[in-house]
Amino acid sequence: MIKAVMLDWAGTMVDYGCFAPLHVFVDVFARRGIEVTVEEARGPMGMLKRDHIQAMCRMERISALWESKFGSLPSEADVDALYADFEPMLFSTLHEYATPVPGAVELAARLREQEIKIGSTTGYTRPMMDIVCKSAAAQGYAPDSLVTPDEAAAGRPYPWMIYRNAELLGVYPMHHIVKAGDTVSDMLEGVNAGCWAVGVVLGSSELGMSEAEVEACEPEELDRRKAAVTERLTAAGAHYIAESIGELDRIIAVINERLARGERP
Repeated sequence: MIKAVMLDWAGTMVDYGCFAPLHVFVDVFARRGIEVTVEEARGPMGMLKRDHIQAMCRMERISALWESKFGSLPSEADVDALYADFEPMLFSTLHEYATPVPGAVELAARLREQEIKIGSTTGYTRPMMDIVCKSAAAQGYAPDSLVTPDEAAAGRPYPWMIYRNAELLGVYPMHHIVKAGDTVSDMLEGVNAGCWAVGVVLGSSELGMSEAEVEACEPEELDRRKAAVTERLTAAGAHYIAESIGELDRIIAVINERLARGERP
């Protein structure tokens, strides 16, 4: 039986659409005269935020713009300088983006009724998560454990945060754990840890839409976008796709049947 879940935060359990860091990534590059797109800013979502900025700097179009403007490719010192701007900008608004997504609080309650432990991983640092956790708890969501990338050897796609959570929760082996998240890096993290990986579509950074935008979207167009997200998450290793996070316990029931047959992720 599944003994624990490892849940992502922004775009999965809180911050529908994962908007908290998005515009900050765009703005820190704009301050240096480099115009990045929303798609480029979303690409590495789920990684430790400095790693995210580094990944953006390595994108072909962005690195070419940087070289044209500054005469050289972005260096590690440039990444550090961008991150130094990013962090205070994010801290100033982070508390506004901790509202649980629809179905998240209810899901957590159902998991606890089944005695399934709730761990969590993130691309945020511990000081960032101190803000998010406080606000989310006030609105009804608090996992049993949290490990941030600055508390492990490395963030996603490495499995170390999941392993630390498993240790804290006393859960093993890893095929008794489900990892759920909304990004490619979440899926890679889960697969690398040996867990069942479940990708979430609605509310995800991969979909990149607010609740209002989802409601207003033409059904055929929304289906096309959801299918594209499903394809990306599946290609990254997702064993299952949940349209919304509230479906996770239904998927866990299916996984339990497979475990009973001796199957493994």
